This record gives sequence, C-alpha cells and structure tokens, in this order.
Amino acid sequence: MLPEESDRTLNIEQTVSTAVASLALDSTFTFDELCQAMQNYRQRKLRVVELAELGDHDGICALWLIMDSEDLVLHAGSDSVLHRQQFVLHEFAHMLLGHGQGDECAVDDVLLPDIPAHTRGRLLRRQDPNSESEIAAESVADRLAAAIRASAFAESRYSEIFG
Repeated sequence: MLPEESDRTLNIEQTVSTAVASLALDSTFTFDELCQAMQNYRQRKLRVVELAELGDHDGICALWLIMDSEDLVLHAGSDSVLHRQQFVLHEFAHMLLGHGQGDECAVDDVLLPDIPAHTRGRLLRRQDPNSESEIAAESVADRLAAAIRASAFAESRYSEIFG
C-alpha cells in the first residue's frame, strides 16, 4: 500500500469512528433505535419510504431529501431486507458525515423544480463511487449494519436461551 493510500484509509477510519460515536448509541442497536438516534442527532423528523419505481432504470438505490421540516429517505425495493437496509444506512451515513449540508447546485431550477437545489447537487456529484465521501459513507453504513445485525443476533440468542 502506498503511503497516500494508507493515510487515506486512516483518515476514513477516523471519520467513520467519529460519525458513529456521534450517535451516542451502544455497540449494538436496532434499526428503530438508530432511526430515533438519527432524529435526535439531526434535531428533525426522519421518514424512510420505499419508492418502488426507484432504481428500476436509473440505478439510484436511495435518495436523501432535506425538506423544510424533515429528512426524507426514499429507497428502492429489493427482495432482500438487508439490501434495502443498506440503501437506507448509506443515506444515514451521508447525514452523519455532513454531506450535502449547504451544497449548491448549478442545475437550473427548471430542470428539477420539485427537488431542493442542495439535494440536486448531492445527487449529481454522486457519480464516483470511489470518491472519499462515498467510501466513507459506505464504511459508516457497514458499521451501522454490523451493529444492527449484532443486536438481532443477541436478541435471538437471548430468546433461544431464556424463552
């Protein structure tokens, strides 16, 4: 590994750890607990909605829309619950990492009038999955998913043992 790659990996790992710690959750938690922590962190309502048409032709798996009074995460459907969850967790990661805050977009309001300018900008920049911000977001999402899986495993083992 080149020194620059090593530094980049360390920076991303620090960023991921800081972002996850900012939620002040235990090492394991449920998806519902995470949603509540996200609302507390962002100090605004959070809605997560499946949008069946998403991803069919455009390849977009999920979108985070910053509305006037709430955060709205739209996600594509999938036969896999874990796959759908990863779509949403990736958007939560962008929230935690502060991506899309105050971003401006050069796209004319006429092209996408119903989507806020800062959201359009984020969407249009998300074309490089190897960018540092996308790698960090996916790393945060992976860390969140691992904690949710660990919580589900712990709960099922508890029920198995103690009824």
